[in-house]
Amino acid sequence: MRQAISVGSQTLAPGRLFLIAGPCVIEHEDILLETAEVLSAVCADLDITYICKSSFDKANRTSLSSFRGPGLEQGLKILADIRNRLGVPVISDIHAVEEIRPAAEVLDALQIPAFLCRQTDLIVAASKTGKPVNVKKGQFLAPWDVKNIIAKFTAAGNDNLLITERGVSFGYNNLVVDFRAFPVMQSFGYPVVFDVTHSLQLPGGQGTSSGGQREFAEPLAKAAAAIGVDGLFMEVHPEPEKALCDGPNMIRLDEMRGFLGRVKAMYDLAQGQAGRKKEVTI
Repeated sequence: MRQAISVGSQTLAPGRLFLIAGPCVIEHEDILLETAEVLSAVCADLDITYICKSSFDKANRTSLSSFRGPGLEQGLKILADIRNRLGVPVISDIHAVEEIRPAAEVLDALQIPAFLCRQTDLIVAASKTGKPVNVKKGQFLAPWDVKNIIAKFTAAGNDNLLITERGVSFGYNNLVVDFRAFPVMQSFGYPVVFDVTHSLQLPGGQGTSSGGQREFAEPLAKAAAAIGVDGLFMEVHPEPEKALCDGPNMIRLDEMRGFLGRVKAMYDLAQGQAGRKKEVTI
């Protein structure tokens, strides 16, 4: 049985879908605020727990000239403002041990990017904060390899752990999702999240930036809901075609109500909850 985890004012409990979502990187506070306002309202209507995500720094960009975000200090101020204005928990990526202390003072949860999931010092230091931590499984790991991540993390005395699947490297500039991974990772006792949009990324597929295939987001999200995933991770933007990071695989904000409504219907059916929730017009 997977344990419940508190993230700020919210509880992530088995049997209730949660969503971690927002723009890939903080481009401007107004964009993040608009996105979080809409997603918070939609999730409330659909009985989905919402956590706002956006990165203050994207340290693993394809090109040296790629936009990385406002940085640690300004980014944390923006995320704190979003939480205070909307009352939603906030999460963001950490890339180095020295970012952990200031990030933990502001954020409700920390996130370790997939490429850093084997960095022992980073995992242990994040665990020692006592905060919930979402560790993304690397594109180079098998699902059973996350047992080593769990062992490192829990050795520091923290059990507030999420594991996120974001696809596995499959040939050049491509990723594939093995849905066998979800029950395997859930068997270790921690909530498992499906990163819908990064799984559709084509890393480096546009030469100096990554491509993506957002047209497959809904069928993959439905498949994850049907298999009983605990939560979904999505990057969402009011105008993905103008986004400064990961635009090709981000979901349009104005499509999220219908998208989430259809995915939630699949989730409820799989959980045996169809008809027990209030009706929502999509």
